[in-house]
Amino acid sequence: MPRSWNCPAAWRFLIAGLAVAGSLRAAPPAGYSIPVLDLSGQTARQVVVDRRPGQYLGHPTTVLLEDGHTILCVYPMGHGKGAIQLKRSPDGGRTWSDPLPVPDNWSTSRETPTIHRVVDAAGHRRLIVWSGLWPARLSVSEDDGGHWTPLKAVGDWGGIVVMSSVEAVRGKPGHYRAWFHDDGRFLHADAVPVKPPVFRLYQVESVDGGLNWGAPRELFASADVNLCEPGAIRSPDGKTLALLLRENRRVRNSHLTVSRDEGDTWSAPVELPGALTGDRHVGRYAPDGRLLISFRDTTRESATHGDWVAWVGRFEDLLQGREGQYRVRLMKNTRDADCAYPGVECLPDGTFVTTTYGHWTRGESPWIVSLRFRLDELDALRNTRSP
Repeated sequence: MPRSWNCPAAWRFLIAGLAVAGSLRAAPPAGYSIPVLDLSGQTARQVVVDRRPGQYLGHPTTVLLEDGHTILCVYPMGHGKGAIQLKRSPDGGRTWSDPLPVPDNWSTSRETPTIHRVVDAAGHRRLIVWSGLWPARLSVSEDDGGHWTPLKAVGDWGGIVVMSSVEAVRGKPGHYRAWFHDDGRFLHADAVPVKPPVFRLYQVESVDGGLNWGAPRELFASADVNLCEPGAIRSPDGKTLALLLRENRRVRNSHLTVSRDEGDTWSAPVELPGALTGDRHVGRYAPDGRLLISFRDTTRESATHGDWVAWVGRFEDLLQGREGQYRVRLMKNTRDADCAYPGVECLPDGTFVTTTYGHWTRGESPWIVSLRFRLDELDALRNTRSP
């Protein structure tokens, strides 16, 4: 793994360019060799979260509450923008409520909403919902989603898929770091896009349990490899943070950058194996320590390209550039793209509840579905396919 770096923006840009050039010399394969399992035909696992004829529904995120079975889901009525909907499952994704009451100005959301749990230094828990582009706005619930404040700007800045990830800072109660990207259009009100666009990764920090957030700090910038939608995964021992990054030019695999100091410094991004190439990575650990990461498959050589898939392996596989154990087609998308901004939760009994949108029925607007499964079920399916 390349040595961590932390330096002024101009030098970071230069080092980033060198890192991309280095990845060109040692590019991993565009495909993968691990087995692919298929759950797409197991309709008994599929639970409709929301489906409305003629209405585009997409881009959900979820949060599991501390009781181990209540899940909240937010998503827009439209492609990445539109009135934010909120639903609750009281039983681990088996059933879902009707849309719940939300503030009036949630209807003004211009971007993919995301929901996160945060806790302040006094131990008070709250939920936050982000809405991006400029300005990035935040809504807060102090009662586990029963009531919400209206969306309010957190500063004079914005971005795309704000916030794709939020993580607590170890050893600093109430401190959080979060990540998003921008391509030059939304960071400031008067932003002037350039061509070709320069994709930039940003990190912001809260020191008061997620209520207020500082100005963005640029981590990486490149016009040659368009890295975006950072998905954060912490190592089992808690000491390492990894960001899995979508590659938006579709000329390379997804990338990885890591930090061993809670985000103070980050390694130069490197390509991941083809088995982990996709959009909007979201991961959770199973009780046995294995990692499940869900995403839209954009692997350049893949029989499930454009589908909603999951990868099963270990955190060490990410760091060492290994393919992992196997992949799973969760549902087949009837289009070659536009699906799988997933919510992924793992219940105390090891059941994964994965939730996303897609064009599941040919000729219909996309709708939102949950799947429930356990890794031992996937292992058994894998064993039945072994020679």
